Amino acid sequence: MANQSSLKRSDRADRQRTSPSVPSVLVVDDEADIRELLELSLVRMGLEVESAGTIDEAKKILLSRQFDLCLTDMRLPDGEGLELVRFIGAECTDVPVAVITAHGSAGNAVAALKAGAFDYLTKPLSLEQLRTLIKSALVLPSRGRGGGDSDGGLLGASAPIEQVRRLVEKLSRSQAPVYIRGESGSGKELAARLIHANGARKERAFVAVNCGAIPENLRESEFFGYRRGAFTGADADRQGFFQAADNGTLFLDEVAELPLAMQVKLLRAIQEKRVRRVGATAEEVVDVRIICATHQNLQSRVESGQFRQDLYYRLAVIELEMPPLRECREDIPDIAAAILRRLAGRAGESSGPRLSRAALDALKQYDFPGNVRELENVLERAVALAGSDEISLQDLQLSPPSLGSEGGAAPPGSDARWPLQEYLDRLEREAILEALAQTRFNRTAAAKLLGITFRALRYRMARLGIQ
Repeated sequence: MANQSSLKRSDRADRQRTSPSVPSVLVVDDEADIRELLELSLVRMGLEVESAGTIDEAKKILLSRQFDLCLTDMRLPDGEGLELVRFIGAECTDVPVAVITAHGSAGNAVAALKAGAFDYLTKPLSLEQLRTLIKSALVLPSRGRGGGDSDGGLLGASAPIEQVRRLVEKLSRSQAPVYIRGESGSGKELAARLIHANGARKERAFVAVNCGAIPENLRESEFFGYRRGAFTGADADRQGFFQAADNGTLFLDEVAELPLAMQVKLLRAIQEKRVRRVGATAEEVVDVRIICATHQNLQSRVESGQFRQDLYYRLAVIELEMPPLRECREDIPDIAAAILRRLAGRAGESSGPRLSRAALDALKQYDFPGNVRELENVLERAVALAGSDEISLQDLQLSPPSLGSEGGAAPPGSDARWPLQEYLDRLEREAILEALAQTRFNRTAAAKLLGITFRALRYRMARLGIQ
């Protein structure tokens, strides 16, 4: 038997050497039947397979040859699978690793993702989930080649921006959930889009959802979809956000705005990778990567009982913090120049107004409580007011620094009336959502109720991200 096993291993090694284009997988599990099941399944997918029963054996094999993927059980005779995950991260950085956990052991799965695993499988093993995982792993960009155009749209060369750029490149290779923190207007959605665009799911959908803009009575049907006849007005089957993002990325902006009841349903969908449409009896398998963001402090909301701790640990596997613009002052000239070029292009002009020396100095000294979004608003207004090809200091109409909080920013989650634009946007969003709810999302009727034209309502909804 030992000789047969040795011959099999030798044969596989020979085929690997003669067929370098065939992806190879290392399976690490102490249960012979699980190893055999995985080997058969992977060979049928056209992959080369090597197997090991212990961490020590796996380490020796990993150091002796190159693999495209490693699948390891969490519990092995000589230690935890996390030890192997960390070893691969340190010694074989170009090998993505996924762990196999017992059903319901969510803590182990999250620990593995934090240790560097890109995904996980739960027992009993599902062939469909295995295929999805293999497909994701084998199209991951090589870790030794960089992340391609990872900084597209992320301007600046300051230390905080370079740190974000490096982390975005790392996160693009992973499938772990990401929690993006940062003040309003600091570019959280841009970072999420870059992670998606440089990762294995870039060919599939990126679905962005503003969790605070969905009326309470529509949340479940919007997230999970519904069946025809599930409720009045449901005249056809409809996909939810999860189905629309299947095999892609679901970006949950302002996730802190979700009520506790919806948090429970979201947690189950993430844990089980299944959703049930409103009015349906069966669940659907979905494979989405979750990226969430909020300007609020999620940890504080957990401590105050406003956000579920188990959901927080599911979402905040890896954290990415977007720096405020006041910490990247040296990048303001480049960002401002890019905004002005975009505004000129939108107006059909080859080049737009330029900033005077005094205007540029003022921008570099301003604290920008609304960050890049405020800079865009300031420059758009200045272009409209400029009487020549040069934007003067007066054209900027910068407000004096706000007092009270560092950098003039409103305390996260407060109802403060500054920055003014954010406060006005909040009031406008609430009024529009209330009108839409009263008219059952009849936009024509809602516009009439608000006393504005349908076109004006459509513009305001687009600007405020109301879907």
